[in-house]
Amino acid sequence: MPMTVRDVLELPALQQAGPRVLAGRDRLDAPVRWVHVAEIPEIADLLRGGELVLTTGIGLPPDDDGLRRWIDDLAAVGVAGVVVELGRRFGGTLPAGLVEHARSRNLPLIALRREMRFVAVTEVVHSVIVEEQTADLLAKDEIHRIFTELSVEGAEPRQVLREVTRLSRRPAVLENLAHQVLAYETGPLTAEELLDRWETRSRAVEVPSGTGYEPRSGWLVTGVEARGDRWGRLVLLCDQEPPARTRVLLERAASTIALNQLVARDSSSVERQARSSLLLSIVNHSAPTRDVALRARGLGVVLEQRRLLGVVVRRRRPAPGAGAGGNANRRELLDAVETAVRECGLAALVGDVDEAAGGTGVTLLVALDETGSDEAALGNLSAALTRAGHRAGSDVVVAAGSVVRTLDLARRSLAEAAQVADATVHTAEPRPFYRLHDVRLRGLLYLLRDDVRLQTFVERELGPLLSYDQRHGTNHVALLETYLVEGRNKRRAADAMSVSRSALYQRLELIERVLGVDLESSERRLSLHVALTARDVMRAGGPEPTG
Repeated sequence: MPMTVRDVLELPALQQAGPRVLAGRDRLDAPVRWVHVAEIPEIADLLRGGELVLTTGIGLPPDDDGLRRWIDDLAAVGVAGVVVELGRRFGGTLPAGLVEHARSRNLPLIALRREMRFVAVTEVVHSVIVEEQTADLLAKDEIHRIFTELSVEGAEPRQVLREVTRLSRRPAVLENLAHQVLAYETGPLTAEELLDRWETRSRAVEVPSGTGYEPRSGWLVTGVEARGDRWGRLVLLCDQEPPARTRVLLERAASTIALNQLVARDSSSVERQARSSLLLSIVNHSAPTRDVALRARGLGVVLEQRRLLGVVVRRRRPAPGAGAGGNANRRELLDAVETAVRECGLAALVGDVDEAAGGTGVTLLVALDETGSDEAALGNLSAALTRAGHRAGSDVVVAAGSVVRTLDLARRSLAEAAQVADATVHTAEPRPFYRLHDVRLRGLLYLLRDDVRLQTFVERELGPLLSYDQRHGTNHVALLETYLVEGRNKRRAADAMSVSRSALYQRLELIERVLGVDLESSERRLSLHVALTARDVMRAGGPEPTG
């Protein structure tokens, strides 16, 4: 931590001189950037702010107006404080006008009752400052090296947070805009201590854009954003305001998380890699259609003059003992899908290019002949997955896009399959497979759950009421949701919430006042109902935090 005016006053050399604080006592914790000895009144033009000025006063203006201008100039440039040695110019006391003006500018003014060698102070303070600056440079160099390596390696957020906690010795949390924890490192705390009532605590901490420290909570917060779009916050829990290098650490970690778009790949067989690479070419439109068809034929799958069906197979939840995105988890699902495809006799490209699931899903492009039924093929695949012994059939989602007739449109079918999987993996009731018509409002909202615009919509619609409930320990959000779900039937809503109808009326009136809405408006009710549903989806179906 940088030295403060208070730290300098506690140095033995200054203590022996009998320092007396005459003004600016509440600013003694201001950091000292440098110590400057000055005996001329025009010294302010040579300063940059943060200096502690030492003087005997022998060259200062002889009149009160000149002394006040001197104080004004020093305060304007932002010096940390002024130390005046008595005896040579001012005798045993400083002029009352000088002291009063320093107080009016809240500028620390210290009188030394005995003579001292100024070099005894400057030598010590400058040595400490240089050591601190050297330590900062070394720390920043290490931060640059570590996070450059993490960026190159495409490290996952948990790895980045682990380095943040190791370097800062403080707990770190990555959250999205809905205040859901995506990843964390506990540091000296337990997971329960760190995450207890996290959403409530996080909502109470508002930090402007960029990086900021909130003293009440002790949180250092920075935004996580890419290409100008913020999608989360990185939080460091501190017990006091951290030094500048800790802010650099947090900002660099946030940049690394935002930039790392690489997904760790399993170094499996050459054949698997070839199929995955070919599927990726189709998804990205990165190769001519003819080349794709030739490469697929070389892998034993004919795609020309076939009806093509994009399919995504994804877990409803991570397999026990395997982190979401882990190699073991991916291999297990890939093995099961390949076995099921062979058992069904399907002609299909199979690969682990389901990037929407962080690499844990499996993508298929199925080639059907003119007589083959797409519904039958999907049913057989789902049944074969169960027979393959992959946990239980209800633990995986088989999602399919539309059937297309040309390879040029295969990308669309694959994209639809990924969207269906995204929308149903956490929101739909178990069934053998899912198609586009199975994606209803709740599924659509789940599909958009990470969209900043949806999160902003939910906060805009419900934020005031959520904050009201947090401050007063009430449950008006739950009451509003019950009222809307019950189709505005006040009797059923009151019974469901175990309150009287008169109490229900009063709470609905309060909700209207807090949100500034008229619940008689069908458009307003629809907007609130969608926001409540989206909030439920984001809370219940959001990504599992890793820690």
